[in-house]
Amino acid sequence: MRFQKWQGAGNAYLVIEAPAVPLTAAAVRRICHPDLGAGSDGILEILPSERALARVRIFNPDGGTAEFSGNGSRIAVGYLARRDGLERLAIETEKGIIDGSVDGRMVTIDAGAASLSGADHAPGIGTPPAPAYTFVNLGNPHCVIRRDDVDELDLATLGPPVEHHGWFPRRTNVEFYRPLGPRDIRMRVWERGAGETLSSGSGSSAAAVAAVVAGDVASPVKVHTDGGQLTVEVADDLGVRLTGPVEPVLSGEFDPVFTDALGRA
Repeated sequence: MRFQKWQGAGNAYLVIEAPAVPLTAAAVRRICHPDLGAGSDGILEILPSERALARVRIFNPDGGTAEFSGNGSRIAVGYLARRDGLERLAIETEKGIIDGSVDGRMVTIDAGAASLSGADHAPGIGTPPAPAYTFVNLGNPHCVIRRDDVDELDLATLGPPVEHHGWFPRRTNVEFYRPLGPRDIRMRVWERGAGETLSSGSGSSAAAVAAVVAGDVASPVKVHTDGGQLTVEVADDLGVRLTGPVEPVLSGEFDPVFTDALGRA
């Protein structure tokens, strides 16, 4: 079973077409494990589509699927553009159709309009997930929290209680940010189903939306993550365009023994 490993601003994904075994939750967990598998922040399965160039199924490293991934979608666009010699294309995801364009190493996607409410946010009785936060829906849920001490935070301690808080029926991604200037923010992310990662495209987008809505910064917003810099354009209707680098890292093939083990997972 062949794969390519790509990274975008520090988010690494394995791109797989026509997998030799079903990508079950157990198989995905094994493949993404840094010691027992190839190691990655997730898997992008490329499938046929009647609505776009390809359909992209996005897996988290815990074996679950994601409705949307900003960097994952940008990597899928970069991979397909390179495969087919294109500069502009559309992919189909669980979120819907996503348009993308490629300019060298930089890939831009139209991530659609963000919302500040939705079924994935159900405030109720009891203690809120944070004293103050902004819920942002980008097709997947985000709890965005402003903190001036972003770089000192222990995300492994702070992230899980918010991710699993009862006000988020399907769990949530958690972003912590602080303004750096009129159009710059620093952001760290605890991703649902992945934990702390070097970067997140949808997390950067959500943090930029929250910062713009709060009046902390103006669009376009440069989001500084541990993995690199992403640029997020936030329109008046909260439409989002996400731009950043992607690059292929390696191509490989799983050993038949490993593939057989995946089939039994």
